[in-house]
Amino acid sequence: MPISPRIQARGIQLLLGGMMARVHKDLRFTDLPKRTESLRVETGAGPVTCTVYRPPATDTPAPVYVNFHGGGFIVGRPEQDDHICRYIAATAGCVVINVDYAVAPQRPYPAPVTQAYDVTAWVAENGPANNWDGSRLAVGGHSAGANLTAAVCRTARDRGTFSPRLQILDSAPLDQLADPATKLSPIAKPLLTPHLMRVFTAAYVPDPADRAHPLVSPGLADDLPGLPPALVITAENDRLRNEGDAYAKALDAAGVPVTHRVFEGVDHYFTHTGPVPAGKEAIELMANALRTALTT
Repeated sequence: MPISPRIQARGIQLLLGGMMARVHKDLRFTDLPKRTESLRVETGAGPVTCTVYRPPATDTPAPVYVNFHGGGFIVGRPEQDDHICRYIAATAGCVVINVDYAVAPQRPYPAPVTQAYDVTAWVAENGPANNWDGSRLAVGGHSAGANLTAAVCRTARDRGTFSPRLQILDSAPLDQLADPATKLSPIAKPLLTPHLMRVFTAAYVPDPADRAHPLVSPGLADDLPGLPPALVITAENDRLRNEGDAYAKALDAAGVPVTHRVFEGVDHYFTHTGPVPAGKEAIELMANALRTALTT
């Protein structure tokens, strides 16, 4: 008897959960101070816990950046992004909200999208009570979190609610419809295997009819004008590189300001696993882009 996608996803969830929380020791920025507090936000898909990272003291409310971690939509480990959140708060001068959104197979699509959007809308609206400036807001994420970032930006544009000054898409899965076996890498054994990618998709979007939806596969959408300026980071050896490159090109063609950087010789999630020089360079690129977008 074949193992159900849900049971496969639970097995991988348990296997990857601890691994993904282990960031390369030389990427942890342990020298940077950590000023955090916990925050609970009510959403249309249940309450969400967030970790708030504060920048060094400022005279005025700081701008704010909402971060979504990766994990194939099935690993709920926001602490894997602690190094990025801490670095951005310390160097870009903004408050960082690290979101512990729901994951599949327990909470499949659309719950993570609903939570991601509702948390970001709440952050935009509730600045004064929390000592940040919700009118100067950016949103970003890594891998699955980058997919949610694109979905948040589409929803905000379509509803006319808030306007992020920047979206950061790091190693984003943007096409959940294509067979993962068609997503090639120049190296023999890239981090993402077709089997693993199929498990992620089957758990997150169990109804195949939903897989072409623009909130699931933003790279398949053709209505891109009006989306926020974007920083798109792709990795040369990543199976997801081509869809990330294509999305950056499509955003640019739609008149969206885009900075696109392909990091050579690295694979998926290099901002967490290294190589360290490329990981640090990419994280610094994020921080610089945020500082420019949020403080000018």
